[in-house]
Amino acid sequence: ATGPAEMARAALESVGYQTRDLLEAMRADWGDSAEAALRVDGGMCASDWTMQFLTDITGAQVDRPSILETTALGAAWLAGHAAGLYPDQAGFAQMWQLDRSFMPQMSAAQRAQKYERWQRAVAAAQAV
Repeated sequence: ATGPAEMARAALESVGYQTRDLLEAMRADWGDSAEAALRVDGGMCASDWTMQFLTDITGAQVDRPSILETTALGAAWLAGHAAGLYPDQAGFAQMWQLDRSFMPQMSAAQRAQKYERWQRAVAAAQAV
């Protein structure tokens, strides 16, 4: 009974789980429990549903900028800066503006349960 909607949801959820995997690895390297907001960009972050799932599964605040395509903006800045048209890096960083913050709404228990199921699924896929 799996159709296109379920496949799309699974793909979007996998981004959240993979981001959590990355955060877990980074936290292990940091050696402390420092918490930080995730700043997102790109077309996918236009989806409120995806951003809410990301904040729910990671347990971290997710901040979406007013300009979603910051990679393109960064490339434009590099070219403009080289031509002397744009400010230095600090001035460019000050141009970042928040569109919306997403805060976790999922309980810690549900987050842990979902993430454990993700890890089991990944392990099962790797065993094949």
